[in-house]
Amino acid sequence: MSNCIFCKIAAGEIPANKLYEDDDMVAFHDIHPKAPVHFLLIPKQHVDSLAHCDASHQQMLGKLLLKAPQLAAEQGLSDGFKTAINTGVGGGQEVFHLHLHVLGNK
Repeated sequence: MSNCIFCKIAAGEIPANKLYEDDDMVAFHDIHPKAPVHFLLIPKQHVDSLAHCDASHQQMLGKLLLKAPQLAAEQGLSDGFKTAINTGVGGGQEVFHLHLHVLGNK
């Protein structure tokens, strides 16, 4: 999507403090952290929200969820961390591009 901020980050058009990137996803620090460690994982493919996913997104969702604990450990969250996927306006989603929050050391 041409006006999606996360699509622009994924495309390298907007800078971000990236932790990880591959062909399918990008992980970067949240610009408004709610915890000492707070980063996001986003798919490079635009999907509005978790509610817009179907069986064709299964591999992408699995990759995001499996990468989260690996990156959390690299960020020093060996005692645990919180994950959240805000979905839709009622779920607190502010950027309508699927993203997984990882928070820790609160």
